[in-house]
Amino acid sequence: MPTALKSPPPPFSSPPTFPTSFTLETVSVIWEGVMASVKSLYEPNSKAGNALHTNLDVDYVINYRFATTGKAQAEEQFIKLIQALNDVGLATEVRNSENCSLLIFVKVASDKHLKAEVYRSRVQDWLYGVRTAAPEKDMQKAINDEPVTEAERLRLTYMLITKSKGDGGAGITPKEGEWKGVESIFALHDHTFNKAWIKDITSKYFLNAEDLVAIKDKFGEKIAFYFSFLQSYFLFLTFPAGFGAFAWLILGQFSPIYAIINGLWCIVFVEYWKKQETDLAVQWGVRGVSKIQRKRPAFQHEHIMTDPITGEDVKIYSPAKRLARQLLQVPFALGAVLALGSLIATCFGIEIFISEVYDGPFKAYLVFLPTVILTTVMPTLSALLTGFASRLTDIENYETQDAYEAAMISKIFILNFITSYLPIFLTAFVYVPFAQIIVPYLDVFQLAVKPFAENEKQMSTPKVGFQINPDRLKKQVIYFTVTAQIVSFALEVLVPFAKRKVFHKVKEVQADRAAKRGGDAGTVSMEDHPEEAEFLTRVRNEAELDVYDVTTDFREMVVQFGYLSLFSVVWPLTGVSFFINNWIELRGDALKIALETQRPVPWRGDSIGPWLDALGFLAWLGSLTSAALVYLFSGDGLGPSGTPWNIKAWGLLLTMFFSEHIYLAVQLGVRKALSKLDSPGLQKERSERYLVRKKYLEESLGWEKADDAATGGIAAGEKISPSALEEEARQSTLSGHGTPEERFWGRQRGQVETIAIGKSFIAKAAPQEGKESKKEL
Repeated sequence: MPTALKSPPPPFSSPPTFPTSFTLETVSVIWEGVMASVKSLYEPNSKAGNALHTNLDVDYVINYRFATTGKAQAEEQFIKLIQALNDVGLATEVRNSENCSLLIFVKVASDKHLKAEVYRSRVQDWLYGVRTAAPEKDMQKAINDEPVTEAERLRLTYMLITKSKGDGGAGITPKEGEWKGVESIFALHDHTFNKAWIKDITSKYFLNAEDLVAIKDKFGEKIAFYFSFLQSYFLFLTFPAGFGAFAWLILGQFSPIYAIINGLWCIVFVEYWKKQETDLAVQWGVRGVSKIQRKRPAFQHEHIMTDPITGEDVKIYSPAKRLARQLLQVPFALGAVLALGSLIATCFGIEIFISEVYDGPFKAYLVFLPTVILTTVMPTLSALLTGFASRLTDIENYETQDAYEAAMISKIFILNFITSYLPIFLTAFVYVPFAQIIVPYLDVFQLAVKPFAENEKQMSTPKVGFQINPDRLKKQVIYFTVTAQIVSFALEVLVPFAKRKVFHKVKEVQADRAAKRGGDAGTVSMEDHPEEAEFLTRVRNEAELDVYDVTTDFREMVVQFGYLSLFSVVWPLTGVSFFINNWIELRGDALKIALETQRPVPWRGDSIGPWLDALGFLAWLGSLTSAALVYLFSGDGLGPSGTPWNIKAWGLLLTMFFSEHIYLAVQLGVRKALSKLDSPGLQKERSERYLVRKKYLEESLGWEKADDAATGGIAAGEKISPSALEEEARQSTLSGHGTPEERFWGRQRGQVETIAIGKSFIAKAAPQEGKESKKEL
């Protein structure tokens, strides 16, 4: 499923309208609302009763909707759905639901079948190198030694439901192909765990290793990697927050010292995380799990070819055709830059014209015109471009889900880069250096205010003597790093609730239409068995929740890192703002998973994926932009004041050139230094490899020699005795005295004899101390 582009709130005219008191009050109101929601859900006297404390052994719920299909077709697809599930060993129960839908409850039919799937998965991990050692041949012993986690059970059950029939699954893909009636497949929340988790996470300052393991075992490694990344990022922000506050008080803005230290911090953080995610992957037993690719049901092959080595049938799609379609990303990127850039630049020009040129009636209100335009046009344009990016990724026809997601993320990152950073780039590198040249041509925007102006003079642009607003750049950065973060958090909390209300109303309308065609759209809760009524009410509510997408949260953090890397030299308190925001964000994301979205499928992962490349790119680009900003604005902090004539292009380019090469040199040094450091994950990996070698050698050589062989040392050798020498001489006689090589290597047996003979050589050759002393005399 494509991820919708999440644009920041419009940046124009907003900074002056959001004072600090407003933002603090907003945070307080939002947090109180969130905690009230938690309390209302988990209070002891909740109407839900015991429904929150049991899932009745349900693994997944399939929401099957038939509001837009006829009775015969709905029955036919329902029968086919139940048969497909039962054929792969899944037990089913069906209950009625609202608005012409059914709830199909699914679990693995037998404990033996579940253990077989778990064992098969672990053997596959070993074959692909994810596991160092093969599981025990006794399946029951293997399960007992390493119990099945809830995330592992839910992941394998989901794969049984969704994998193609050729791969051993039921082949059910929601809203695709023949399963368009399957609206969603979701696991039920464990509200007992959620309650304890939320209480724990909101009452402590930092997450520890046990907290991350609990998240991994409940929600899967992908989400655990996100929380680990956010926790590491938050802890690392303590330095730019502290140093940024010092720089703001002592050094001021556009400080070269701050730019250098901040660039060094970016390098250290990115390189540290590269090492940290590898370490976590080893500790969690998922290193290299990305080699086990999930196949996309939508993949369309051209032909099937037999692998000459393995003999397997392999589905083939022409790499040349895929490359040709991938090249369409270039015009897509250019088109996105043109479309979004034109919109942002136009609103930017209108805002400058109204706020700094226009001097007529209603100026205080007209200054919000660019914000209104962006608020109405940007979401529509972003949705169109996101849909186009999704369509482009579809026609690239990737075979695996990981490849598809990576391609989609790269396109979404381009869109977010434009919407998030272009306004600040325009102010820093267009408005400030070229305002004196550009402003006289802004009279083209007179049409926006002509109906309100009293005369032409109020709309005329000055030909000379125009003074730029020196605080514009700083106010924009403050808006994006403070106000926009708060607004974004509010939207995360409020929008899902509003969407549920709207979609619920739409489904009611569809059900009413179905009732008019002869269907039954009565209140289904009256038909529920009293023992199940509260439970089914909870399930129906969870069916209406949004699907959680960890990509959205990753994107938000990466874009935030970009502001710190690219523009914090403008306002050094950026790190302080992000430090406070991310403490709240981590807990807000936990609340979002527990309350606002369906329980996510616990997918595995061994890294944060393409977002690591995005972090590296932003850190590198920050070395260029910070150098350019310091060169242009250091000194009086006003910059070129709207005239580019005093800018020495060679000096600017040389500054950026040296900054980039210093960045690359420091990056290489930091990477080399971190590679020398040991870590718990690397220690675990060495330990596991040692145990594997030892076990293999025990089976091959016997346990007495296995330990020595596994450690790679050389035995001390056998103790030399007359009987041993006689036996060796006898064997040598029987074998014809052996070859010259055998006789050469057989003269000394083990390190003890080698040491003894060597010592005798030294004793004979070394001069005695008494004689040496006489010679010296």
